[in-house]
Amino acid sequence: MPHDRLTKSSVLRVGTVCEVQGRRVVIKVDRNKNSSNLFFKGEILRNISVDSYIEIRKGFLSIIGKVEGEKIVENLDGVGGDLAQRTDRNIRLLTVSLSGYLEDSKKFISGTRELPLIGNEAYIVDREKMHLIHNLKGDSDLTISVAVAEHEDFPLEIPIDGVFNSHIAIFGNTGSGKSNTLALLYQEFVRILRERNQRAFFEKTKIVLFDFNGEFGRDGCISEEKQVFELSTRTDNGDRIPISPDKLLDLEILSILADATEKTQKPFLKRALNLLNNIRRAEDANIYFRKILTSNLEQILQMADKVRVFQCLDYFRQIVPVLTLDGVERDLEYDLEWHNTSCGFRIRGESDGFLAQKTQRIPQTAIYKHAQNSAINLNDLLEALVTCMYLQLIGDLIKNRAQNEHVAPVINKFVSKSLEIRRIFDTSNDLTFWQRNINIIDMHSINMDMKKTIPLLIAKMVYDDHKASGIGSLSIIVDEAHNILSRDSARESESWRDYRLEVFEEIIKEGRKFGAFLTISSQRPNDISQTIISQAHNYFIHRLINSRDLETISTAVSYIDAIAEESIPTMPTGTCIFSGVASPLPLKIRMMPLEINKQPRSATLAFSEIVSDEGDLYS
Repeated sequence: MPHDRLTKSSVLRVGTVCEVQGRRVVIKVDRNKNSSNLFFKGEILRNISVDSYIEIRKGFLSIIGKVEGEKIVENLDGVGGDLAQRTDRNIRLLTVSLSGYLEDSKKFISGTRELPLIGNEAYIVDREKMHLIHNLKGDSDLTISVAVAEHEDFPLEIPIDGVFNSHIAIFGNTGSGKSNTLALLYQEFVRILRERNQRAFFEKTKIVLFDFNGEFGRDGCISEEKQVFELSTRTDNGDRIPISPDKLLDLEILSILADATEKTQKPFLKRALNLLNNIRRAEDANIYFRKILTSNLEQILQMADKVRVFQCLDYFRQIVPVLTLDGVERDLEYDLEWHNTSCGFRIRGESDGFLAQKTQRIPQTAIYKHAQNSAINLNDLLEALVTCMYLQLIGDLIKNRAQNEHVAPVINKFVSKSLEIRRIFDTSNDLTFWQRNINIIDMHSINMDMKKTIPLLIAKMVYDDHKASGIGSLSIIVDEAHNILSRDSARESESWRDYRLEVFEEIIKEGRKFGAFLTISSQRPNDISQTIISQAHNYFIHRLINSRDLETISTAVSYIDAIAEESIPTMPTGTCIFSGVASPLPLKIRMMPLEINKQPRSATLAFSEIVSDEGDLYS
């Protein structure tokens, strides 16, 4: 046995430490260890090279480092020795960055405990110790096997605790394997939890994935037991998201849907909501509604400000149906006329019938009678809300409480979006959003405005509900995250963009304490808010080429080292750098491919299939 250990040490020895500068160490390589591979006990070992791990033995302590560079220098210490030494006087030097150490040769610890001494021997890290360096699971028995160590080809056990109870960022260019990584991680996460305790998984674990391109709706992708909402703003045939009336009438949600500004339009929406809720709570909603409507009308017909009067009447027309007499449509004030000199309405044909002086004549007007016969449709919440918005705006204009040009746009925006809202949300039944505990929100058939709105609205809704319940975990997954987490957008106002980011930044800053975790996937990390990127705990970084994206990774991801960073633009498809709190040091890993029926619909189009004779392109 001692003989075997000596033989192993002799074969694996690389050289000796010749320089120590903090965590940067230089190793002089033995002359006979410059070949590409070594042969030991019937096994071919890869010799030390850049990006390899190396073991430096200092007494009984094994210090682990990573080779960052190598060079040769000429030995100028004379020309003595044998002929070979006189012919080749070059010395190979390795530059090593210290990564950690092996504690009692059983556990790898990241960080620096001791620095090596000049003369300490350096060795190739054998397979057993390589397993210790790549051991991520620790004492956890709840792990997933989704990757192998690059160059070493042994499977990695990734702990569920440490990865999925954290915020995750997956970055990579198109075709780098990013979507496969996302689907693979959550497929195995779901599988393991279901096998461990199916009842607890369904009751206490919730997952919602925002799918911008319709990639994850395939039956076998992530889970077969999931709810896919295929939304559409183009037709009425898309799925609708169940939402309770109280949720839809929430001030924050309405502010999101109407793009309301914080200081002017949001307070107006609050007043309109209060009005609607008062009408809904009234013993007789229509009597209460008519009382407010006729009261406002009385004040309008007595006002002297012509501009405000006709603004109010224009909004009045949005509330009440068309006035029809004897089968003929009439204007609401057909029996009234405005007198510019006296600045007021009077009964048409009467010279002294000004309504400001003869208020008793107001109930006799056609518009007043028409108002007394109007009703509010509470069965259609959107229609009722728009009615209350106009009614509230009329009241605000009468009291000089709001400027028309500041408030009217929020009503117009909400009205323009009302058709899209009807196509996306359903308030007519008792179904809940969580019909199943995994929801895929497929948004490939909705317009760009709603693509920005829907993830924000649903994320806020499920996050607030989860905080209130305090039960289990909530995983919010945003694929193509640059679409909604960008700080640069010419399509929206600054206040709206700030609010959108604040919602997700709150989740990534505060969500962990409530059991809510955010996973983002993007091909353009430079477009995403730096606050969100820097707050992630674990990163899967696939191939990135754009210099700005690489710079973002360099500044935001503090866990990554220089060698790993430099390799990002040249990594093959499926290979990524796993770095973060769950890994003691950055690891280059190769993700396992998914079965075809479980893959996202993200494969690159092959023209060879288009021009093949098999199948009908137009079927």
